[in-house]
Amino acid sequence: MADPNGFLAHLRKDAPKRPVADRLADWREVYRDQIPAERERQVRRQATRCMDCGVPFCHSGSAGCPLGNLIPEWNDLVRRGDWALASDRLHATNNFPEFTGRLCPAPCEAACVLAITPESGGAVTIKRVENAIAEVSWERDYVTAQVSTVSSGRKVAIVGSGPAGLAAAQQLTRAGHEVTVYERDDRLGGLLRYGIPEFKMEKRVLDRRLAQLRAEGTRFVTGREVGGSGPGALSVEELRAGHDAVVLAVGALQGRDAPDVPGRELRGVHLAMDHLVPANKQCEGDGPTPLDARGKHVVIIGGGDTGADCYGTATRQGAASVTQLDQYPRPPDDRDDERSPWPVWPWILRTYPAHEESGERRFAVAVEKFVGDDEGNLTSVQLREVKVRRDPDTGTREVVPVGDEVHVLPADLVLLAIGFDGVQPLPLLDHLGLTRTPRGTLSCGPDWQTTTPGVFVCGDAHRGASLVVWAIAEGRSVAHAVDAHLTGASDLPAPVHPTALPLTVR
Repeated sequence: MADPNGFLAHLRKDAPKRPVADRLADWREVYRDQIPAERERQVRRQATRCMDCGVPFCHSGSAGCPLGNLIPEWNDLVRRGDWALASDRLHATNNFPEFTGRLCPAPCEAACVLAITPESGGAVTIKRVENAIAEVSWERDYVTAQVSTVSSGRKVAIVGSGPAGLAAAQQLTRAGHEVTVYERDDRLGGLLRYGIPEFKMEKRVLDRRLAQLRAEGTRFVTGREVGGSGPGALSVEELRAGHDAVVLAVGALQGRDAPDVPGRELRGVHLAMDHLVPANKQCEGDGPTPLDARGKHVVIIGGGDTGADCYGTATRQGAASVTQLDQYPRPPDDRDDERSPWPVWPWILRTYPAHEESGERRFAVAVEKFVGDDEGNLTSVQLREVKVRRDPDTGTREVVPVGDEVHVLPADLVLLAIGFDGVQPLPLLDHLGLTRTPRGTLSCGPDWQTTTPGVFVCGDAHRGASLVVWAIAEGRSVAHAVDAHLTGASDLPAPVHPTALPLTVR
């Protein structure tokens, strides 16, 4: 059994990072390469801090991991040095632990019993242990193609190759169905490819997993938009005629804009993805990005993950300055039990590696106006201090200026990283007879099936922009639903229900 005193004997230690100067000189991942023996020694010590709690909230679907990862089990296996069995237990619930081990913000750690109080030394480094298991699995060839020995004779089309679509594809292929994934971009991966910067996840990590999926029998088609009218487009009629079921995993890529801010039309004001996508394409070898931050004063509006991605990208491109703006006040460093009691996701200041490298963050401010020159080029932004409140009568969120002082920041490039408004208005949806909800998402029944029979939905397209771990969980769950729809029953796991939500306090 686990060592109940492990957390008393060992301090929490996150994975070591490379020096800032080295990180800013290239696009490699920020974490330091370690000698395997030393990495495994350190991670085994971190896994020893897990107490194998009687009620492990870390893999609770509502408070911790929606995948239901068997965290105490593989922590103890790592503690004992049984990496092969740890790999089996991890892959039993998670198709892509190398993705979550790098990209997930780790709600499991927020729900860890050791996160109740700082006096415990902090939560178990679950994310670090998970990523180490994943890397050891690849290094020791524990990851192999699992080719189905039976064929159902049924064909499934999956539209979109992000984490939800890939998870659904792998599960359904292993169940014996003939699966084809259609991707409109020139490469596979969705936001994993073109939204996540290289310094957060090198694309070799994605490519080696795609090779496994291909070896198992999943077929991929790139550069072909389903329902579109351009060259190489695939009509919905052809799609439906050639497949017994369709899964929509098209993401939630409709970027939120700020059209009402004066000066929005100036050259130099862009949505975040206009910056991230070509930067990632440049890392893929496609030539220089047309939106380079080199030598520019960059202002990023939005305090979340996408804003941090833009932040790190701009600094690596050689920006003259980088400033990230957030409308909300600066969160506390430690959990406020009144506002976000354990085990819910805590409202605390989240510092990404990019924030350690350069630039500054400003809180409780909002852009009042974008200012430009006579030729329509952005030159600065005007800021006001603000507070965010809810209208007591309507519940509508309001951003209210505080005081009359106006602050001016020089700006040659503004990136709007203020969220996403759901699925883009694709012709595919019209041809399938589907309409978006007021949130811009696609609704479904308890079996993940949309109002169009035989058409299913999962991931951000259903949930809205969310975490990679939720995308994988929904992909696994929709695979169960499709398998049952095609064969009458399914033994595939279904970790989440379409109505599942993380635990929150209001």
